[in-house]
Amino acid sequence: MTRTAVVHDYNHPQPGATSTLTLDEKVAREIRNNGISRPQGYTVSFHANPEVEKMHFGPKHPMKPWRLTLTNKLVLAYGMHDAMDMYKPRAADYDEMIEYHKDEYINFLRTITPKDKLEIENNMWPYNMGDDCPVFDGLYDYCSLYSGASLDAARKVTNNQSDIAINWSGGLHHAKRAEASGFCYINDIVLAILQLLYHHPRVLYVDLDVHHGDGVEQAFWSTDRVMTLSLHKYDKLQFFPGTGGMDDTGPRNNANPGAHHSLNVPLQDGIHDDEYIQLFKDVMDPCIATYRPTAVVIQCGGDSLGGDRLGCFNLNIRAHGACVEYTKRLGLPMLVLGGGGYTPRNVARLWAHETSVCIGTDLHPSLPSHTPFIEHFAPDKTLYPDLSHPARYDNKNSEKYLRDIVENVHEQLRYVEGSPSVQLQYVPPDLGALREEIEREIEQEKEAGDFGRRKKERGAGARGEYAH
Repeated sequence: MTRTAVVHDYNHPQPGATSTLTLDEKVAREIRNNGISRPQGYTVSFHANPEVEKMHFGPKHPMKPWRLTLTNKLVLAYGMHDAMDMYKPRAADYDEMIEYHKDEYINFLRTITPKDKLEIENNMWPYNMGDDCPVFDGLYDYCSLYSGASLDAARKVTNNQSDIAINWSGGLHHAKRAEASGFCYINDIVLAILQLLYHHPRVLYVDLDVHHGDGVEQAFWSTDRVMTLSLHKYDKLQFFPGTGGMDDTGPRNNANPGAHHSLNVPLQDGIHDDEYIQLFKDVMDPCIATYRPTAVVIQCGGDSLGGDRLGCFNLNIRAHGACVEYTKRLGLPMLVLGGGGYTPRNVARLWAHETSVCIGTDLHPSLPSHTPFIEHFAPDKTLYPDLSHPARYDNKNSEKYLRDIVENVHEQLRYVEGSPSVQLQYVPPDLGALREEIEREIEQEKEAGDFGRRKKERGAGARGEYAH
Protein backbone atom coordinates (compact mmCIF):
# COMPACT_ATOMS: atom_id res chain seq x y z
CA MET A 1 0.00 0.00 0.00
CA THR A 2 1.42 3.27 -1.03
CA ARG A 3 1.91 5.71 1.86
CA THR A 4 0.53 9.18 1.22
CA ALA A 5 2.63 12.07 2.44
CA VAL A 6 0.79 13.89 5.17
CA VAL A 7 3.17 16.82 5.54
CA HIS A 8 4.15 18.78 2.46
CA ASP A 9 6.59 21.62 1.97
CA TYR A 10 4.69 24.90 2.26
CA ASN A 11 4.99 27.39 -0.57
CA HIS A 12 3.74 30.91 0.02
CA PRO A 13 0.74 31.48 -2.30
CA GLN A 14 2.16 34.88 -3.24
CA PRO A 15 5.94 34.61 -3.51
CA GLY A 16 7.57 37.82 -2.39
CA ALA A 17 4.53 39.01 -0.43
CA THR A 18 5.07 40.38 3.06
CA SER A 19 4.43 37.79 5.75
CA THR A 20 3.43 38.49 9.34
CA LEU A 21 6.89 37.51 10.51
CA THR A 22 8.51 39.94 8.09
CA LEU A 23 6.23 42.72 9.33
CA ASP A 24 7.18 41.92 12.91
CA GLU A 25 10.82 42.11 11.93
CA LYS A 26 10.28 45.51 10.33
CA VAL A 27 8.57 46.83 13.47
CA ALA A 28 11.38 45.41 15.61
CA ARG A 29 13.86 47.26 13.43
CA GLU A 30 11.95 50.51 13.94
CA ILE A 31 11.99 49.93 17.69
CA ARG A 32 15.78 49.53 17.59
CA ASN A 33 16.42 52.43 15.21
CA ASN A 34 14.28 54.84 17.22
CA GLY A 35 15.60 53.69 20.57
CA ILE A 36 12.11 52.83 21.80
CA SER A 37 11.94 51.21 25.22
CA ARG A 38 9.67 51.31 28.23
CA PRO A 39 10.16 54.58 30.14
CA GLN A 40 12.27 54.43 33.25
CA GLY A 41 10.52 55.48 36.44
CA TYR A 42 7.02 55.93 35.06
CA THR A 43 4.35 54.01 33.17
CA VAL A 44 2.47 55.10 30.05
CA SER A 45 -0.82 53.48 29.03
CA PHE A 46 -2.58 53.68 25.67
CA HIS A 47 -6.36 53.30 25.56
CA ALA A 48 -7.99 52.59 22.19
CA ASN A 49 -11.06 50.69 21.06
CA PRO A 50 -10.93 50.12 17.27
CA GLU A 51 -14.74 50.13 17.06
CA VAL A 52 -14.80 53.92 17.44
CA GLU A 53 -12.76 54.29 14.24
CA LYS A 54 -15.61 52.86 12.16
CA MET A 55 -18.07 55.65 12.94
CA HIS A 56 -19.01 58.13 10.21
CA PHE A 57 -20.58 61.56 10.70
CA GLY A 58 -21.42 61.88 7.01
CA PRO A 59 -19.53 62.52 3.75
CA LYS A 60 -19.44 66.30 4.08
CA HIS A 61 -18.88 66.53 7.83
CA PRO A 62 -15.37 67.66 8.86
CA MET A 63 -15.15 65.28 11.84
CA LYS A 64 -13.53 62.06 10.64
CA PRO A 65 -13.08 59.34 13.29
CA TRP A 66 -10.96 57.59 10.66
CA ARG A 67 -8.12 59.90 11.76
CA LEU A 68 -7.81 57.53 14.74
CA THR A 69 -7.06 54.67 12.34
CA LEU A 70 -4.18 56.65 10.85
CA THR A 71 -2.92 57.58 14.32
CA ASN A 72 -2.97 54.03 15.64
CA LYS A 73 -1.31 52.66 12.50
CA LEU A 74 1.57 55.12 12.95
CA VAL A 75 1.92 54.24 16.63
CA LEU A 76 2.11 50.53 15.76
CA ALA A 77 4.34 51.00 12.70
CA TYR A 78 6.95 52.83 14.78
CA GLY A 79 6.69 50.17 17.48
CA MET A 80 5.66 52.58 20.23
CA HIS A 81 3.22 50.02 21.59
CA ASP A 82 6.27 48.16 22.90
CA ALA A 83 6.87 50.97 25.41
CA MET A 84 3.30 51.22 26.75
CA ASP A 85 0.59 49.23 28.45
CA MET A 86 -2.05 48.75 25.77
CA TYR A 87 -5.73 48.58 26.73
CA LYS A 88 -8.90 47.98 24.76
CA PRO A 89 -11.42 49.73 27.04
CA ARG A 90 -15.06 48.83 27.34
CA ALA A 91 -17.80 51.28 26.45
CA ALA A 92 -19.11 53.57 29.17
CA ASP A 93 -22.50 52.50 30.47
CA TYR A 94 -25.60 54.59 31.11
CA ASP A 95 -24.92 55.07 34.83
CA GLU A 96 -21.39 56.30 34.16
CA MET A 97 -22.56 58.89 31.65
CA ILE A 98 -25.28 60.31 33.90
CA GLU A 99 -22.60 61.09 36.48
CA TYR A 100 -22.56 64.41 34.62
CA HIS A 101 -25.15 64.38 31.85
CA LYS A 102 -28.92 64.62 32.25
CA ASP A 103 -30.62 61.24 32.11
CA GLU A 104 -33.22 62.41 29.57
CA TYR A 105 -30.40 63.56 27.27
CA ILE A 106 -28.64 60.19 27.50
CA ASN A 107 -31.96 58.43 26.87
CA PHE A 108 -32.40 60.58 23.77
CA LEU A 109 -28.94 59.66 22.47
CA ARG A 110 -29.44 55.96 22.95
CA THR A 111 -32.84 55.83 21.24
CA ILE A 112 -32.50 58.28 18.33
CA THR A 113 -31.67 56.83 14.90
CA PRO A 114 -31.37 58.42 11.45
CA LYS A 115 -34.81 57.00 10.59
CA ASP A 116 -36.37 58.56 13.69
CA LYS A 117 -34.72 61.87 12.89
CA LEU A 118 -37.24 62.67 10.16
CA GLU A 119 -40.17 61.88 12.44
CA ILE A 120 -39.03 63.73 15.57
CA GLU A 121 -37.06 66.60 14.04
CA ASN A 122 -38.99 69.13 16.11
CA ASN A 123 -37.91 67.36 19.30
CA MET A 124 -34.21 67.51 18.43
CA TRP A 125 -33.65 71.22 18.92
CA PRO A 126 -33.60 71.11 22.77
CA TYR A 127 -30.51 68.89 22.47
CA ASN A 128 -28.84 71.07 19.81
CA MET A 129 -28.71 68.25 17.26
CA GLY A 130 -28.41 69.20 13.63
CA ASP A 131 -25.74 69.90 11.01
CA ASP A 132 -22.83 70.25 13.46
CA CYS A 133 -24.00 67.38 15.63
CA PRO A 134 -25.80 65.03 13.26
CA VAL A 135 -27.66 61.84 14.08
CA PHE A 136 -25.84 58.93 12.46
CA ASP A 137 -25.86 55.14 12.70
CA GLY A 138 -24.10 54.02 15.87
CA LEU A 139 -24.23 57.45 17.55
CA TYR A 140 -24.78 56.12 21.07
CA ASP A 141 -22.11 53.47 20.60
CA TYR A 142 -19.69 56.15 19.44
CA CYS A 143 -20.39 58.27 22.53
CA SER A 144 -20.06 55.37 24.95
CA LEU A 145 -16.87 54.09 23.31
CA TYR A 146 -14.85 57.30 23.44
CA SER A 147 -16.19 58.13 26.90
CA GLY A 148 -15.36 54.65 28.16
CA ALA A 149 -11.78 55.05 26.96
CA SER A 150 -11.35 58.32 28.88
CA LEU A 151 -12.89 56.80 32.01
CA ASP A 152 -10.60 53.79 31.72
CA ALA A 153 -7.58 56.05 31.33
CA ALA A 154 -8.59 58.14 34.36
CA ARG A 155 -9.07 55.03 36.49
CA LYS A 156 -5.67 53.69 35.54
CA VAL A 157 -4.19 56.98 36.75
CA THR A 158 -6.13 57.03 40.02
CA ASN A 159 -5.25 53.37 40.67
CA ASN A 160 -1.54 54.14 40.17
CA GLN A 161 -1.42 51.69 37.29
CA SER A 162 -0.37 54.47 34.95
CA ASP A 163 1.41 57.80 35.31
CA ILE A 164 0.49 59.04 31.84
CA ALA A 165 -2.68 57.69 30.22
CA ILE A 166 -3.49 58.43 26.55
CA ASN A 167 -6.86 58.34 24.80
CA TRP A 168 -6.79 60.00 21.39
CA SER A 169 -10.47 59.29 20.77
CA GLY A 170 -11.45 61.54 23.69
CA GLY A 171 -11.15 65.26 24.34
CA LEU A 172 -14.62 66.28 23.11
CA HIS A 173 -14.73 69.47 25.12
CA HIS A 174 -17.82 71.31 23.82
CA ALA A 175 -20.57 68.95 25.00
CA LYS A 176 -22.85 70.39 27.70
CA ARG A 177 -24.77 68.62 30.43
CA ALA A 178 -27.98 68.33 28.42
CA GLU A 179 -27.01 69.11 24.83
CA ALA A 180 -24.54 68.42 22.08
CA SER A 181 -22.27 71.14 20.73
CA GLY A 182 -19.45 71.55 18.24
CA PHE A 183 -19.27 67.91 17.04
CA CYS A 184 -19.31 66.77 20.69
CA TYR A 185 -22.11 64.74 22.30
CA ILE A 186 -20.74 63.43 25.61
CA ASN A 187 -18.13 65.40 27.51
CA ASP A 188 -15.70 62.61 28.27
CA ILE A 189 -13.27 65.13 29.77
CA VAL A 190 -15.71 66.10 32.51
CA LEU A 191 -16.44 62.43 33.25
CA ALA A 192 -12.71 61.68 33.48
CA ILE A 193 -11.99 64.68 35.73
CA LEU A 194 -14.81 63.63 38.06
CA GLN A 195 -13.01 60.29 38.37
CA LEU A 196 -9.72 62.01 39.14
CA LEU A 197 -11.37 64.14 41.82
CA TYR A 198 -12.17 61.04 43.83
CA HIS A 199 -8.46 60.87 44.61
CA HIS A 200 -6.93 64.22 43.69
CA PRO A 201 -7.65 67.45 45.58
CA ARG A 202 -6.92 69.70 42.61
CA VAL A 203 -6.93 69.04 38.87
CA LEU A 204 -5.56 71.42 36.24
CA TYR A 205 -7.24 71.15 32.84
CA VAL A 206 -5.21 72.48 29.87
CA ASP A 207 -6.80 72.90 26.44
CA LEU A 208 -4.67 73.29 23.26
CA ASP A 209 -7.56 73.12 20.80
CA VAL A 210 -8.02 76.13 18.50
CA HIS A 211 -11.57 76.36 19.88
CA HIS A 212 -12.34 77.40 23.45
CA GLY A 213 -12.91 74.53 25.90
CA ASP A 214 -16.28 75.94 26.91
CA GLY A 215 -17.97 72.70 27.95
CA VAL A 216 -15.33 71.80 30.52
CA GLU A 217 -15.12 75.36 31.82
CA GLN A 218 -18.89 75.47 32.26
CA ALA A 219 -19.02 72.12 34.06
CA PHE A 220 -16.56 73.24 36.75
CA TRP A 221 -17.57 76.90 36.80
CA SER A 222 -18.39 77.00 40.51
CA THR A 223 -15.67 74.90 42.07
CA ASP A 224 -12.07 75.53 43.06
CA ARG A 225 -11.26 71.83 42.73
CA VAL A 226 -10.61 72.28 39.00
CA MET A 227 -8.73 75.08 37.25
CA THR A 228 -9.22 75.38 33.49
CA LEU A 229 -6.63 76.96 31.18
CA SER A 230 -7.60 77.28 27.51
CA LEU A 231 -5.43 78.65 24.68
CA HIS A 232 -7.62 79.32 21.66
CA LYS A 233 -8.67 81.61 18.86
CA TYR A 234 -11.20 84.15 20.12
CA ASP A 235 -13.70 86.17 18.15
CA LYS A 236 -17.01 86.65 19.93
CA LEU A 237 -19.01 86.99 16.72
CA GLN A 238 -17.09 85.17 14.01
CA PHE A 239 -15.45 82.10 15.57
CA PHE A 240 -17.06 79.19 17.39
CA PRO A 241 -17.99 79.07 20.23
CA GLY A 242 -17.54 82.82 20.78
CA THR A 243 -16.56 82.40 24.44
CA GLY A 244 -13.28 82.47 26.32
CA GLY A 245 -12.40 86.17 26.30
CA MET A 246 -9.70 87.58 28.53
CA ASP A 247 -12.26 88.73 31.09
CA ASP A 248 -14.01 85.35 31.27
CA THR A 249 -12.42 84.12 34.48
CA GLY A 250 -15.25 82.37 36.29
CA PRO A 251 -18.16 83.62 38.40
CA ARG A 252 -18.20 87.37 39.00
CA ASN A 253 -18.97 86.92 42.69
CA ASN A 254 -15.64 86.51 44.47
CA ALA A 255 -17.40 84.56 47.20
CA ASN A 256 -18.06 81.78 44.68
CA PRO A 257 -15.29 79.14 44.99
CA GLY A 258 -14.90 79.02 41.21
CA ALA A 259 -14.10 82.72 40.83
CA HIS A 260 -10.79 83.27 38.96
CA HIS A 261 -10.38 79.54 38.30
CA SER A 262 -11.29 79.74 34.60
CA LEU A 263 -8.26 81.15 32.82
CA ASN A 264 -8.43 81.99 29.13
CA VAL A 265 -5.73 82.84 26.60
CA PRO A 266 -7.69 84.36 23.67
CA LEU A 267 -5.49 84.51 20.57
CA GLN A 268 -5.83 86.09 17.16
CA ASP A 269 -5.11 84.47 13.80
CA GLY A 270 -1.71 83.25 12.73
CA ILE A 271 0.35 82.69 15.87
CA HIS A 272 3.69 80.98 15.18
CA ASP A 273 5.71 78.31 16.98
CA ASP A 274 8.13 80.31 19.13
CA GLU A 275 5.48 82.75 20.35
CA TYR A 276 3.07 79.95 21.20
CA ILE A 277 5.62 77.90 23.14
CA GLN A 278 6.82 80.91 25.12
CA LEU A 279 3.26 82.02 25.84
CA PHE A 280 2.38 78.53 27.03
CA LYS A 281 5.29 78.52 29.46
CA ASP A 282 4.52 82.04 30.65
CA VAL A 283 0.96 81.14 31.61
CA MET A 284 1.59 77.58 32.80
CA ASP A 285 4.35 78.42 35.27
CA PRO A 286 2.28 80.76 37.46
CA CYS A 287 -0.71 78.39 37.30
CA ILE A 288 1.37 75.53 38.62
CA ALA A 289 3.10 77.64 41.27
CA THR A 290 -0.13 79.16 42.57
CA TYR A 291 -2.71 76.42 42.17
CA ARG A 292 -0.42 73.43 42.89
CA PRO A 293 -2.46 70.81 41.03
CA THR A 294 -2.06 67.16 41.94
CA ALA A 295 -3.05 65.92 38.46
CA VAL A 296 -3.21 67.38 34.95
CA VAL A 297 -5.57 66.70 32.05
CA ILE A 298 -4.38 68.04 28.70
CA GLN A 299 -6.57 68.22 25.59
CA CYS A 300 -4.41 68.09 22.45
CA GLY A 301 -6.78 69.30 19.75
CA GLY A 302 -5.00 69.13 16.39
CA ASP A 303 -6.95 71.97 14.80
CA SER A 304 -4.40 74.45 16.17
CA LEU A 305 -1.90 73.13 13.60
CA GLY A 306 -1.15 75.15 10.50
CA GLY A 307 -3.21 74.13 7.50
CA ASP A 308 -6.08 72.65 9.46
CA ARG A 309 -9.39 72.67 7.67
CA LEU A 310 -11.12 74.65 10.44
CA GLY A 311 -8.12 76.22 12.18
CA CYS A 312 -6.36 79.56 11.82
CA PHE A 313 -2.98 79.18 13.54
CA ASN A 314 0.41 78.50 11.95
CA LEU A 315 1.77 75.91 14.36
CA ASN A 316 3.99 72.97 13.47
CA ILE A 317 3.78 69.55 15.05
CA ARG A 318 6.88 69.92 17.22
CA ALA A 319 5.65 73.23 18.65
CA HIS A 320 2.33 71.71 19.67
CA GLY A 321 4.19 68.74 21.13
CA ALA A 322 6.50 71.04 23.07
CA CYS A 323 3.53 72.03 25.23
CA VAL A 324 2.83 68.37 26.02
CA GLU A 325 6.53 67.87 26.80
CA TYR A 326 6.55 70.88 29.12
CA THR A 327 3.49 69.57 30.94
CA LYS A 328 4.98 66.10 31.23
CA ARG A 329 8.08 67.52 32.93
CA LEU A 330 5.94 68.60 35.86
CA GLY A 331 6.01 64.97 36.93
CA LEU A 332 2.31 64.95 37.83
CA PRO A 333 -0.20 62.21 37.00
CA MET A 334 -1.34 63.10 33.50
CA LEU A 335 -4.29 62.30 31.27
CA VAL A 336 -3.64 63.01 27.57
CA LEU A 337 -6.67 63.35 25.29
CA GLY A 338 -7.39 64.14 21.66
CA GLY A 339 -9.93 66.71 20.51
CA GLY A 340 -10.41 68.71 17.33
CA GLY A 341 -8.40 68.34 14.16
CA TYR A 342 -9.86 68.19 10.67
CA THR A 343 -6.95 67.40 8.38
CA PRO A 344 -6.67 63.70 9.29
CA ARG A 345 -3.13 63.05 8.06
CA ASN A 346 -1.74 65.91 10.15
CA VAL A 347 -3.79 64.99 13.21
CA ALA A 348 -2.37 61.47 13.00
CA ARG A 349 1.16 62.84 12.69
CA LEU A 350 0.63 65.10 15.68
CA TRP A 351 -0.78 62.44 17.98
CA ALA A 352 1.89 59.93 16.96
CA HIS A 353 4.54 62.54 17.81
CA GLU A 354 2.90 63.36 21.14
CA THR A 355 2.72 59.65 21.96
CA SER A 356 6.49 59.59 21.44
CA VAL A 357 6.80 62.59 23.76
CA CYS A 358 4.92 60.70 26.45
CA ILE A 359 7.19 57.65 26.22
CA GLY A 360 10.31 59.83 25.97
CA THR A 361 11.69 58.95 22.55
CA ASP A 362 12.61 60.88 19.40
CA LEU A 363 11.18 59.40 16.24
CA HIS A 364 12.88 59.32 12.86
CA PRO A 365 11.03 61.80 10.62
CA SER A 366 10.67 59.39 7.69
CA LEU A 367 7.54 57.33 8.16
CA PRO A 368 8.14 53.56 8.30
CA SER A 369 7.72 52.13 4.81
CA HIS A 370 5.41 49.39 6.15
CA THR A 371 2.92 51.92 7.59
CA PRO A 372 -0.60 51.01 6.43
CA PHE A 373 -2.26 53.74 4.35
CA ILE A 374 1.10 55.45 3.92
CA GLU A 375 -0.15 56.92 0.64
CA HIS A 376 -2.29 59.31 2.68
CA PHE A 377 0.93 60.97 3.88
CA ALA A 378 2.24 61.56 0.35
CA PRO A 379 4.14 63.15 -1.21
CA ASP A 380 6.71 63.69 1.57
CA LYS A 381 5.76 60.71 3.79
CA THR A 382 7.33 62.45 6.76
CA LEU A 383 6.19 62.82 10.34
CA TYR A 384 7.12 66.49 10.39
CA PRO A 385 5.97 68.40 7.29
CA ASP A 386 6.34 72.16 7.28
CA LEU A 387 2.87 73.41 8.19
CA SER A 388 3.74 77.08 8.58
CA HIS A 389 5.23 77.92 5.18
CA PRO A 390 3.61 79.40 3.32
CA ALA A 391 1.53 80.70 6.21
CA ARG A 392 -2.20 80.61 5.51
CA TYR A 393 -2.87 83.37 8.03
CA ASP A 394 -1.03 86.57 8.86
CA ASN A 395 0.07 86.77 12.48
CA LYS A 396 -2.21 89.28 14.21
CA ASN A 397 -0.81 88.68 17.71
CA SER A 398 1.40 91.63 18.61
CA GLU A 399 4.04 91.38 21.33
CA LYS A 400 2.07 93.84 23.44
CA TYR A 401 -1.11 91.81 23.10
CA LEU A 402 0.66 88.64 24.22
CA ARG A 403 2.21 90.49 27.18
CA ASP A 404 -1.24 91.73 28.15
CA ILE A 405 -2.53 88.16 28.17
CA VAL A 406 0.26 87.01 30.48
CA GLU A 407 -0.26 89.97 32.81
CA ASN A 408 -3.98 89.22 32.95
CA VAL A 409 -3.32 85.60 33.94
CA HIS A 410 -0.97 86.76 36.71
CA GLU A 411 -3.59 89.25 37.89
CA GLN A 412 -6.31 86.58 38.09
CA LEU A 413 -4.02 84.23 39.96
CA ARG A 414 -3.49 86.83 42.67
CA TYR A 415 -6.99 85.97 43.85
CA VAL A 416 -6.18 82.27 43.98
CA GLU A 417 -3.44 82.54 46.58
CA GLY A 418 -3.71 79.51 48.80
CA SER A 419 -4.86 76.48 46.83
CA PRO A 420 -7.85 74.56 48.19
CA SER A 421 -6.91 71.85 50.67
CA VAL A 422 -9.19 68.84 50.48
CA GLN A 423 -8.87 65.59 52.37
CA LEU A 424 -8.22 62.75 49.97
CA GLN A 425 -11.06 60.64 51.31
CA TYR A 426 -13.58 63.35 50.40
CA VAL A 427 -15.68 62.32 47.40
CA PRO A 428 -16.66 65.30 45.25
CA PRO A 429 -20.32 65.45 44.36
CA ASP A 430 -21.68 66.40 41.01
CA LEU A 431 -23.34 69.68 41.98
CA GLY A 432 -26.29 69.29 39.65
CA ALA A 433 -26.95 65.74 40.82
CA LEU A 434 -26.62 66.82 44.45
CA ARG A 435 -29.20 69.53 43.92
CA GLU A 436 -31.60 67.03 42.39
CA GLU A 437 -31.01 64.60 45.26
CA ILE A 438 -31.81 67.27 47.83
CA GLU A 439 -34.98 68.19 45.95
CA ARG A 440 -36.05 64.53 45.97
CA GLU A 441 -35.39 64.32 49.70
CA ILE A 442 -37.52 67.36 50.33
CA GLU A 443 -40.40 65.81 48.42
CA GLN A 444 -40.05 62.61 50.40
CA GLU A 445 -40.03 64.55 53.66
CA LYS A 446 -43.16 66.39 52.64
CA GLU A 447 -44.88 63.09 52.04
CA ALA A 448 -43.70 61.79 55.40
CA GLY A 449 -45.40 64.74 57.14
CA ASP A 450 -42.30 65.73 59.05
CA PHE A 451 -41.06 68.42 56.71
CA GLY A 452 -40.87 71.30 59.21
CA ARG A 453 -38.52 69.75 61.70
CA ARG A 454 -36.19 68.14 59.18
CA LYS A 455 -35.93 71.33 57.16
CA LYS A 456 -34.50 73.05 60.25
CA GLU A 457 -32.18 70.14 60.92
CA ARG A 458 -30.77 70.43 57.38
CA GLY A 459 -28.80 73.50 58.45
CA ALA A 460 -27.31 71.79 61.52
CA GLY A 461 -24.34 69.47 61.66
CA ALA A 462 -26.35 66.24 61.43
CA ARG A 463 -29.89 65.05 61.55
CA GLY A 464 -31.38 65.07 65.04
CA GLU A 465 -29.00 67.80 66.16
CA TYR A 466 -31.56 70.60 65.97
CA ALA A 467 -33.61 71.15 69.15
CA HIS A 468 -36.63 73.41 69.65
